[in-house]
Order: sequence, then C-alpha cells, then structure tokens
Amino acid sequence: MQQTLYPGGPGAVHQALRKRPLKRRGEFLIMGMLVLCATVSLVTTGLIIYVLFSESATFFREVSLADFFLETEWQPLFDPVSFGIWELVMGTFNVVFWALVMAVPIGMATAIYLSEYAAPRTRRVLKPVLESLAGVPTVVYAYFAVNVITLQILRPLLGNDLPIFNSLSASIMLAVMVLPTIASMSEDAMASVPRDLREAAYGLGATRLEVAVRVVVPAALSGVMASILLAIARAIGETMIVAIAAGSTPRLTLSPLESIQTMTGYMLQVGLGDAARGTIDYQSLFAVAAMLFLITFAFNVASTMLVNRFREVYE
Repeated sequence: MQQTLYPGGPGAVHQALRKRPLKRRGEFLIMGMLVLCATVSLVTTGLIIYVLFSESATFFREVSLADFFLETEWQPLFDPVSFGIWELVMGTFNVVFWALVMAVPIGMATAIYLSEYAAPRTRRVLKPVLESLAGVPTVVYAYFAVNVITLQILRPLLGNDLPIFNSLSASIMLAVMVLPTIASMSEDAMASVPRDLREAAYGLGATRLEVAVRVVVPAALSGVMASILLAIARAIGETMIVAIAAGSTPRLTLSPLESIQTMTGYMLQVGLGDAARGTIDYQSLFAVAAMLFLITFAFNVASTMLVNRFREVYE
C-alpha cells in the first residue's frame, strides 16, 4: 500500500509547505528584498498622492472649487485671472480622440493581418519592426510633427492659414506612438484564440475575412479592448508631443485644425518657466496634476471593470 506523508491530500501538503520555516539564508534575503521593493513602491505612491493633494489644497484656498470646475476659461497669466480647468481637459480629450480615430483602425487592421494573413516568417520580421516605434523618444516625434507633418504635409494640403502648432499634427504623432501598443497587444490576444474556433467557422463555409472579423476579433475582445485602453492611458499622459506640437493656447474646441493646450502641456510650460514656489502659478501645477490623476484613476477603474466584463477564458 502506498503511504502518503500528508493524509489530508494536496491541500494539506500546500499548507504544510507554507508553514515550513525558511532554512536557507538566501531565501531570507530574497524574501526581504521582495518585501522591501513592495514597500518602497507603496510608500512612494502614497507620498506622491499626499504631496499632490496637499499642494492642491493650498491652491484651492486661493481659487474656489466652483471657479475651478464651473468656469470655462483657463487664463492664469493675464487679467482677469481665470482658472477654469475645462479648456485644458478639452485640449487633452481633443488630441486623444483624434489620435484614436487614426490609430485604432490602423492598429486593428495590422493586428488582423499579422494574426490571420501573414506568414510566420513575415510576422517574425514585421512585429519587432512595429514594436520598435515604441522606443523612439517622444521629443523626436514632437519635432517631426512640427517640421515635417505641419510644414511639409498639412500646410500644402490645407493652406498656410493652418497654425504651425495645431492639434492635428500632435494627434498624428500620438497615433504613431500608440500604434505599436494597439497592434502588438491585439495580435497577441488574437493569437491566443483556439484554433478550433477558426476550424469550426471554416467548416461552416466562412471566408478568412469573416473568420477574422466575426470569430477571432469577438473571441479576443477583452485583449483588444485592453490594448486600446492602455493606448488611451498612454496618450493622456504624453507630454512632449502635445507641449511642442499642439501649442499653448487653451481652447474649448474639438477641432483638430486649431492650436490648443493640454493638461500635461500646461504643466510642462509652467514648470519650464520656473514658477516660484508658493505662487498661484506654482500651486496650479498641482491642481492640474490632481485633476489628471483623478481622470486617469477613474479611467483605469472603469477600464478594468470593462475588460473583466468581456473576458473570455479558453481551455
């Protein structure tokens, strides 16, 4: 008869191993390093949030919440002074919206091609090349947007009345920046769809395009949505492209042909201007950053719930 060390079964074995004291010094060292790294991450995040909102509280002693959320003009440097955040929020939404309009269709088409049409050798070559776009410094994208996209492409097409700093050129570069994220993550999600689903669709007479669009994409929907949401989060936090290419003129507009200013663009502008500590301009940096943090946090919570809602598990 076979004897078992732990009569309670595998669960008892697991519990016994968890209660077993660490006997090697290396295990203590590794455990201590893991705990230290986790603690540093939590403490750093907590300190960032504390500084962010404590400095914002100082700003709101000078500017009321009603003015901050109900006013529609952001004019901190000229009389009459106004701190209505919505022009900066709309500027951020402007570039993110137009970037997604361009990046999502191209990224999805690229992911479908790599997953369903490309030969393995072609996929091995194209995917690393596509992902290399994510390694280009954003300041290079920014100056390319001004000197090439605006001056050599958009102005000959749309006329010289187009401002040199405009939302469209910044949106194009943002789309190029987030394209690898959408295409690569979506292709990974599509590649994880079981082959049986494809074969079943082919057996019913579906074409390759119908299989890709009506079977593979819906089956990989949670991964596709995660890639788009991650691209949105990256575009919202981008600084150099929007600060250099989009301009520094707050406007409550969705037009891509005007100069605008985003929340991150304003923070860079004031930060480079060496705003004196304790001034209202300096405190406004933290108020804008807190607003950006709240928007990003709410977006991340909603996106997590959305991805979990459409998650599919294949065995």
